[in-house]
Amino acid sequence: MSTAYIALGSNLDNPTHQLQQAVSAMNDWPDSTIEAISPVYRSKAVGPGVQGDYLNAVLSLSTTLNPAELLKRLQTQENLQGRVRTVRWGARTLDLDIVLWGAQRISTDTLTIPHPAMAERNFVLYPLANIAAPLTVLPCGNNLATLLARCPRGDLIQTEISLMPASHKPSSETCTDAG
Repeated sequence: MSTAYIALGSNLDNPTHQLQQAVSAMNDWPDSTIEAISPVYRSKAVGPGVQGDYLNAVLSLSTTLNPAELLKRLQTQENLQGRVRTVRWGARTLDLDIVLWGAQRISTDTLTIPHPAMAERNFVLYPLANIAAPLTVLPCGNNLATLLARCPRGDLIQTEISLMPASHKPSSETCTDAG
């Protein structure tokens, strides 16, 4: 089993429901187990035009899938939930990104891990810090606490929204406050 960290985001068509639906689908995968889910955060959109705020979270997934298989599975889920890829960084019903795969660096034509922009994205780092230890050394060589110190929280707001499915499979859930 490998551990992947998945960033979730939505700012269209009832974002809370979109995130809950994605987590519920992942919870039902027979080859994967959700180990932890961060609190949900609200953030301003990064992208073109006027967009609504995003809801963001990060979850850790223990899986027997390889990175390419997981990417395909995540993209299928995005499509099932109405994701349309017309404008880069445009509004979307669902965005699922693999941000980490254990301590590995992966670079293919379709996948780069760690996610190339995660060190600058407070809406990824702060939720990640809720479920990963601050001294966790990332493939870039920095620990999570160092990246957090370099990335201001800004207008990122932790919400009271829970994404934990009612029929959650794992025996543990980790949620701590990162900031």
